[in-house]
This record gives sequence, C-alpha cells and structure tokens, in this order.
Amino acid sequence: MKRKMVLNTLLGVTMVASLAACGAQTDQQKSKESASAAAGGVKTKLTYWTVDRHDADYMKDVIMKFNETNKDNIEVQMTILADNFNQSIDIAFASNQAPDILRTNDFPGFVKKGYLQPINDLMTDEMKKRYGNLMVEELNTMDGNIYSLPHTGQYWRLIYNVDLFKKAGIAEPPKTIKELVEDAKKITEAGKDIGAYGFAENFKNPGSAFGRIANPIGSLSGTSVVDGYNYKSGQFDFMAYKPIVEALRQMKQEGSMLPGVESLDIDPLRAQFAAGKIGMYFNHSGEPAVYQSQFPTKINWSAALPPTIDGNQQGTVSVIAGNYIGISKSTANKDKAWKFLQYIYNLDFQKEYHEKGFGISIVPDVNAVAQKPTTPGIEGFLPTKFDALYAPTPLNVTDTKVEGMKFGNAIIKYMLEGGDVDKLLTDLTTRYNAGLEKARAAGDTKTKANPSFDPHKLQGSLAK
Repeated sequence: MKRKMVLNTLLGVTMVASLAACGAQTDQQKSKESASAAAGGVKTKLTYWTVDRHDADYMKDVIMKFNETNKDNIEVQMTILADNFNQSIDIAFASNQAPDILRTNDFPGFVKKGYLQPINDLMTDEMKKRYGNLMVEELNTMDGNIYSLPHTGQYWRLIYNVDLFKKAGIAEPPKTIKELVEDAKKITEAGKDIGAYGFAENFKNPGSAFGRIANPIGSLSGTSVVDGYNYKSGQFDFMAYKPIVEALRQMKQEGSMLPGVESLDIDPLRAQFAAGKIGMYFNHSGEPAVYQSQFPTKINWSAALPPTIDGNQQGTVSVIAGNYIGISKSTANKDKAWKFLQYIYNLDFQKEYHEKGFGISIVPDVNAVAQKPTTPGIEGFLPTKFDALYAPTPLNVTDTKVEGMKFGNAIIKYMLEGGDVDKLLTDLTTRYNAGLEKARAAGDTKTKANPSFDPHKLQGSLAK
C-alpha cells in the first residue's frame, strides 16, 4: 500500500507537469469520446509514458489522429514524466502499474530489469530489412532480441548567440578550445551592460553536463574517446580530456561563466539563453524545437560544429541514436501496443517529425525523401561528413560499480576549486577501469577493445 501511495504521489505531480506541457486535454477527450461513440465499440486504452517535452504539442496531435483513425478501437493516452522518469518507471513496475508503451530512456537497464517486450516476432521481414543496418547491440538489441527501433539521432553542436558574438567583435564560432576560452571572455566583457556571460552548461547534472562538452570536442578531435571510454583500447582514459577540463577551469576562474552554473539545470539554462544572457553552450539537435515552443526567443542564434583540441578535425562527432519507444513486458495488450508502434515507426510519421524539426532522422529512406526542416536554427544541426553513429559506451553500468566520487562531480569540483589535474584524471581512469572490470565480470556489458577503431574513417558515413 505504501508503494502505491508513493507512486500516486509521484504521478500526481508529474502528470500536472504533463498537462501543463501538452495543454488542456478537454478537446482531445471530446474527440476521443466522439470517436469511441462512432466506432460503436469499447476502446482498448493504452498508456504511453515519455520523457520528451520538446515535441509535446505535436505528439498530442499525432496521438489524437491515431485515436481517431485506427480501426482497432485503440485509444492511447500520453503522460509526460519530464523529471525522475527512470525512477517513475521503476516504481510503476514494482507496483504493477506500468504503462503499456514507454520511452526506452534507459535501454540496457530496462531490458535487464525485464521491463521491455521483445518485438522480433511482431516485425515483418520488410521492417527488419529497413532497420537492419541501424541496429546496435545495447541500443536496440540485447542477446538477439529487438526491443526498440531507431528514429532520430542527437547531433551535438556548439550553440551560440550571434548577437553577442557581434557585440564582442567575434566573426565566427571558435575552432579550438583556446578560442572557446578567449571568446567566452570577450563576450563576458562586452556583455557587462546587459548582464551577459560567455559560457554556461547545466552543471547541476555534472556527468551529463561534462559529457555534452567533452564528447563532441573529444570525438571530433580524433581521440577515440567518448564518455571517457576509449573504443580502441576498451578501457577508460580520462586523461584525453585534460585540455577540456583545464579550459573549463580557466573560464570559471576568469568569470566567463554564468554565475551559479554549478547548480544550473538545463531548462533554466535555456531560459537564460533565450533571454540573451549566455553566449555559448553545448547541446544536441532537439534545441531548435525548444526555442520554437518551450522557450520562444527573439535572439539571433545558431549552431556550429564543436571546436577541437588543436583545430584539426581528425575524427567525427559521436551521434547518439538507437532506440525510441518500446512495449512493456507486463502489458496485456501487446498486439495493440504494436499497432501504435507501427504507426510511429513508419515513413510518414518519421518524415514529418524530421521536417518539423523535432529530431533529425538517421533512417536512410526518411532522409532520402524528407525536405529540409524549416524550424529556425535547425540548419546548424543537419548531418555533415563529420557526424557518425557510435556504439554505446559502458559508462552507465560502470558508474554503478565505481568506488568514490563519480567522474562528473570530480571534474566539476576541479573546475570550481582547482587542484592537480593530472592526479585527478589518473585517479578517475584507475577507478573507472576497476569498475569496468566488475561490470564485465557481472555480465553488465559486453564491450571490448576494438583495435581497428578509427574515428577518421567514419567521416562521410552519415552525410557527404
């Protein structure tokens, strides 16, 4: 009973946020009731939980259309759990109140916990062929089972305020880490009269924030390192991030960062950027939709490929792709849930989703026919020859095995307080490799060294 009360309390809060994001549901409910009456049958109601907010209004309309037009008397009800999504899923399954369909936000974790239903037997041969080359172990599949299909990719960029760049006399985005630090200082000095600062990131979530910065810079620089993990050696190597860590420390010391970044979350950061108070930050291709609907802005902004360590683009920006939505293992309506997944994983929906700028597709037949998205700011996120799909790293499963301070907290502490950077990064490397050994021994990851991995050879794999 206590578990159920906790779940109801949590969902009560998050569903209020969902309704606020999606708008009033009155019209949608009326439409559903009308469709149900017209169909003359009892509706099968399916619950769909998602973490996504940037496309909330659009998905509300998509689901409404599905509810009105499907021939199987299915009614999907969407709930947005923007905060504590994974925790909400854990509680829901523990209390037998799991959704029928869910965003596969923690794919390996959800599979290991038995939350997801394999869809191999539901997919047609044509569908398997369509997605075959895009399937990645621990992103779509586990031990031969398919759980979730590819949809869009997160193309990582440096996002910058064009107006502040002009105000500071900066002609173009930085090409090196050194220029990033210099430009942040120039913007801060030029923006004193309006309270603007050169750089910010959502350091309230230190691991995520540092990854947003270090992964695109490091991978485009050709380090073979993402999430601190070196694909070539199959080991963690945080020393590859030394120039990036030092640059963050310097920007903080020079006062070039927005005050209070250590407690800044992503939405407050976006609000400050939309208000013209931040010169630069790193994030992915979901941002154009954010500034069109969630935080409408009048500032002139753009996005560019990230700077590199020394100005040479020897690698590729690691594109995070993989999964989207899946079917709950506990649903009593697997076949009807699959009807909704078919509706979402089809060319028409994916093409429109791409064209409206809610996400950039990685599916070849979508990109072959889709028109260029019209969302303001999307141009800088479109695939280039310097973007490539990367396999997942073992960071998340390793993080749970590591003793001592986690890498994000340790790096942000150095950014704020200083210290011996070499000792810090060496210690992180040692502790994370020890954690990786434990994760491999426990069967939590199957990652291994790939001596032939060459990020330079990945150039041109997604776009020419």
